[in-house]
Amino acid sequence: MKIAVTRLKGKEKTDAARCSAYGHACYSVHPLCSELRMNEIDTFSEAVRNGEFDCIFFTSALPAKIIAPRLTTYPRVIAIGPQTAKELQEYHIGCETLSSFYSRDFVPYLGDWIVGKRIGIPRADVPNNKLLDAITDAGGIVREFRCYGLVPTGETLDLQPADAILFTSAMSFMQARWTPRPGLLVMAIGDITAMAMERAGTKPDIVGDGSLEGSMRALNEYLKNQETHRNG
Repeated sequence: MKIAVTRLKGKEKTDAARCSAYGHACYSVHPLCSELRMNEIDTFSEAVRNGEFDCIFFTSALPAKIIAPRLTTYPRVIAIGPQTAKELQEYHIGCETLSSFYSRDFVPYLGDWIVGKRIGIPRADVPNNKLLDAITDAGGIVREFRCYGLVPTGETLDLQPADAILFTSAMSFMQARWTPRPGLLVMAIGDITAMAMERAGTKPDIVGDGSLEGSMRALNEYLKNQETHRNG
């Protein structure tokens, strides 16, 4: 199948190879682009250099890519998934990687260690009060740095060549300009994106585990079940 994948403009990277590994082709569509906030990036980087955190949590690959080259010393570092970890490792920053792709699993991962610890989170300018409240409720001390904004491109997504569209975040769905059509499979990368879609009246055909690879596995399972159903 040919899949349109929502990505920040210019951040497609390895999608084609990763989809190909599961037997599919893909191309990127761009509901959003990133707008860097250099003052916030500089403030966060200086705080790290000054030893103001016991742990840094990178919740996506983009802040890791931006900030990793600026770090010479750093505390415990947690990455939300392997793509984020890869960005850090390219600059020889040792990190731990969550086994899931959801920030809600950050506090359970740290367990009792979090009590009294200072947590720094460089991220997008998108509210995530559940994460901040969870850290505080567990006894941690959190500071977030909104290092980039997500700006709608206003582009109408070109879905003419696509057999499916994969929305990679709730925001990418909410800001997308697109027209559903019969036969177009609608995919959510994970359950948070799926919930946002359903609230807006769009029920995804396929829901992944929060990763591109998990979405491809879910797609292949869906296609297998469809084939079995057709064959009786």
